[in-house]
Amino acid sequence: MERNNKEENKNTKTSKHQNIKTQLPQQHHQPYQVCQPHQTHETPQSMWDSPSDRASKSSAMPSRRHTFFRSASSVAKAAPASTSTSTSTTAPAPVKAKATQTDKSGSPKPVERKRGTFTCAIDQGTTSSRFIIFDKSGTPVVSHQVEFEQLYPQSGWIEHDPYELLKSVNLCIERATEAFKEKGYCLEDIKAMGITNQRETTIVWDTVTGQPLYNAIVWSDTRTSRFVHELRKRDDADKLRELCGLPLSTYPSSVKLAWMLKHVPAVTAAHKAGRLSFGTVDTWLLYNLTGGAGKGVYVTDPSNASRTMFVNIKTLEYDEFLLDFFGVKGVNLPKIVPSSDPDEYGVIAEGALAGTRIAGCLGDQSAALVGQQAFSPGMAKNTYGTGCFLLYNTGTEPVISKNGLLTTVGYAFKGQKPVYALEGSIAVAGSAVKFLRDNLGMIKHSHEIGELAAKVENSGGVVFVTAFSGLFAPYWIDDAQGTIFGMTQFTTREHIARATIDAVCFQTRAILDAMGRDSGTALNALAVDGGMSNSDVCMQIQADILGLEIDRPQMRETTALGAAIAAGFAVNVWSSFDELKHINKDDRTTFWPKTTVASREQLYKNWQKAVDRSRAWVDNSAKDDDE
Repeated sequence: MERNNKEENKNTKTSKHQNIKTQLPQQHHQPYQVCQPHQTHETPQSMWDSPSDRASKSSAMPSRRHTFFRSASSVAKAAPASTSTSTSTTAPAPVKAKATQTDKSGSPKPVERKRGTFTCAIDQGTTSSRFIIFDKSGTPVVSHQVEFEQLYPQSGWIEHDPYELLKSVNLCIERATEAFKEKGYCLEDIKAMGITNQRETTIVWDTVTGQPLYNAIVWSDTRTSRFVHELRKRDDADKLRELCGLPLSTYPSSVKLAWMLKHVPAVTAAHKAGRLSFGTVDTWLLYNLTGGAGKGVYVTDPSNASRTMFVNIKTLEYDEFLLDFFGVKGVNLPKIVPSSDPDEYGVIAEGALAGTRIAGCLGDQSAALVGQQAFSPGMAKNTYGTGCFLLYNTGTEPVISKNGLLTTVGYAFKGQKPVYALEGSIAVAGSAVKFLRDNLGMIKHSHEIGELAAKVENSGGVVFVTAFSGLFAPYWIDDAQGTIFGMTQFTTREHIARATIDAVCFQTRAILDAMGRDSGTALNALAVDGGMSNSDVCMQIQADILGLEIDRPQMRETTALGAAIAAGFAVNVWSSFDELKHINKDDRTTFWPKTTVASREQLYKNWQKAVDRSRAWVDNSAKDDDE
């Protein structure tokens, strides 16, 4: 179940594939204008220095504004149908200021404007983009959301058009700021913007022209499974987890970039010419929002950089061994800067928010950790989005998992030590619900999954291993595929709907068990957010399978809230975590388990048996077709 509230646009395609360029693109041959901004310069100081240890840097805007899109109207025409959600909550104790409008005769008349302190966030996800403006209490004031096209050129391949990602973000900003002004607020009261994004998704572009050389390869894409299989045979492969905290799999950016270097002529040519730039989605958005080619800021934050397999998890710097292992030396890589910083991310170059400072950046799951205020070691959250991601705060030292989990950066605010987390990643969660909706036609809207599952007491013996992209943590089985077991003539679509929800909940159980073994501590409650958490049925099933208390906040946009918090900290909207302790704490819902230990264990045993039988559906022994 995607993280959207409505679904006006279901533009998933199964055959469209963008043209792959076979040579370096000529400047300005794309249908959209690409800016030519000033060159940014890196500072020699450590990014972890406190504010008093570092000189303040100014982020002067050029006098000429540049735009990525030709006009607001062309953006609206080109973008897909959108869904808009607004919360009619005003900032606390607003101060009114006079603005000027004109009456029917054209004469000026005074208008009262509400004043306050606001932050905002771009939340660029796997299936949609959204933009939310928050007041100082962390309450959403307005938001706008746009779904964009999913490209499936081959089985197991998942891509996005980089320009569509950018268009969707710009449209969300345009519509949300319009709604913000219509409510009587002032755009100049937005103090800073944060960005949060789908992680690992890999984009490459020409350093000179700023034009992408291939579609973005999405984090759940499995085209690299054979390549990964071969890499695991190398004698030095066992060093990887200790260095970067991640196991070899199809998941991280490293293998996607290596695949492009080998199989996409335009990428190979750009690499040889020294003009190949790599970035995850955060870097691509920052680069374009701050000016584009020659001028845009070219940075990333540690929570995103730690997902590439290019970065030493302890030093948070690019590692020569890792770059050499994946054969990506010579590729331009973004500078790694703190997740919350007032200077490093630049300012918006064009549009309604031109001149607004970007001051925070976090990968989506790290942003949700911050949004749930899991600031102390031992706190955890689980986000049910396109995939499902459980993060457990381990403090300021990385813990290398012995039980199939990932070691990742939770957040790294300027002037503070980085905070690490153990992560369990489930590749398929809401995307399985979308599969039932779009591929099988079992439901018309994603929210119907809970209603359908509630019509039966259990799955009727059906177990659905939703391994559309293999199985991620803690299994790391890349030769598994989606498999349904236990079907009989008694089986109905209600049983399959229930088994789909069960699959997410069983994988969450497997991750929690692994976290308990790694940390030596078992959780007694789990904070949740994301699209599937909106369903009471889904969350009750999760409580029953885990035997744990499930704690759901009233406001579930915690991913965007986390990015807004990071930005707000950088510009002193908040100065300490204590100031956040009342944010999003009211009207929380708790789900208590209703099952017995014996029944939970029997169901989980059946799940484990099904996982074992889903293996070896993909033949990774063969070489790539074009090798």
